[in-house]
Amino acid sequence: MGFFSKLFNKKEKKATVRKRDLLSIEVGDIIEYDLADYEVVGKIIYRQNNYKWYSYQLLGETRTIWLSAEMDDELELGIYEKIQLPEADNFPNQLVFNNKTYSLDESGQADVTGEGRSSSLTGQRIRYAEYCDAAEKSFISVEEWNSDVEASVGYPIENYEVKIIAGSH
Repeated sequence: MGFFSKLFNKKEKKATVRKRDLLSIEVGDIIEYDLADYEVVGKIIYRQNNYKWYSYQLLGETRTIWLSAEMDDELELGIYEKIQLPEADNFPNQLVFNNKTYSLDESGQADVTGEGRSSSLTGQRIRYAEYCDAAEKSFISVEEWNSDVEASVGYPIENYEVKIIAGSH
């Protein structure tokens, strides 16, 4: 092998990118949803005993949304946006938002691990509650982070509505 072939024949190391699914999205990935692209800028992993679920913070051009993903009997996905709902602070049995009544579906506590913009949340234990409307087409999620209570409203989506473009991790 001559000098030039040694010089120009160097094998480039290809970065290996693991195929993503909706339970293994990483910070830096791009999510295509509803004709828009979003960058994954934060990831929260919730753990309650042996059960875990995920929330991905998606930054778009005009808004920030959250994609939730959990494997119950089947994959359950939802899109959520933060809302102001002061009455949620007390975790009542019912909430009213936009003239729709939501009933408490489940509640509990979970340990949290955060990545990206959510990395400062690692190690916290939160209290949460999930509410749903009568048709189970709209949901409200309430989370208590130390003394701050955050509420989000969301709706279920199907996995074919989301396309994942893996980042360089």
